[in-house]
Amino acid sequence: MERLQKYIAKSGYTSRRKAEDLIVEGRVSVNGETVTTLGTKVKSGDIVLVDGKPLKGENKVYYVFYKPKGTICSLKDEHGRPLVTDYFTDVSERIYPVGRLDFDTTGVLLMSNDGEFTNMITHPRSHLEKIYEVSIKGLLKGETIRKLEKGVYLEGVKTLPCKIKIIGKDIEHKTTMLQIKLYEGKNRQVKKMFESVGHPVKRLHRLKVGCVDLKYMTPGTYRMLKPQEVKDLKKLASGNKF
Repeated sequence: MERLQKYIAKSGYTSRRKAEDLIVEGRVSVNGETVTTLGTKVKSGDIVLVDGKPLKGENKVYYVFYKPKGTICSLKDEHGRPLVTDYFTDVSERIYPVGRLDFDTTGVLLMSNDGEFTNMITHPRSHLEKIYEVSIKGLLKGETIRKLEKGVYLEGVKTLPCKIKIIGKDIEHKTTMLQIKLYEGKNRQVKKMFESVGHPVKRLHRLKVGCVDLKYMTPGTYRMLKPQEVKDLKKLASGNKF
């Protein structure tokens, strides 16, 4: 037997967190009975319906997408803005973003229909390495770099140690270009970190997630992850660096 939310996630329908929301909202039934209690267990042979429809076992698929600027990491948008899923017209599986990037942020975005994989990659305990290329307003000083690397408080919680490397400065326009390596992925974390020290972000691009980068890719393109890449991502996400 296993927990209902895990069962839904394993089917590829959605992530475990979203499955929990579906259960609480009363959209899941087991053997004809609506279930709203998290932790409910199901066994092989039980009939599980979401919104009145049976779960379908899908082939698990994993992609890396080069997210272009001006796209939403969502399955729908009430304002009609472009979605990242709009680019996957020849993919038959129902896939969704593994984590998020802001509307104006570009770069590596993992996509999958594997709820367990999504939960593993996005869980706060994963500490999966992420590398970003950032352009910020102002000329960043060494003391500010050291402060950021040690961790700053965002909404009362201190960020984990990170690594920052200056790759260029535009003295005329007072802009600093840098790379930052993080081991966590809180909502809008990079932007909030630099805003907290008085250096708003002008441009943000994610170069790498774990072992996956954008080599030979262009904005708006995607490729299927190699089995070894999926295996390595899971291994990296399950490790605890801190």
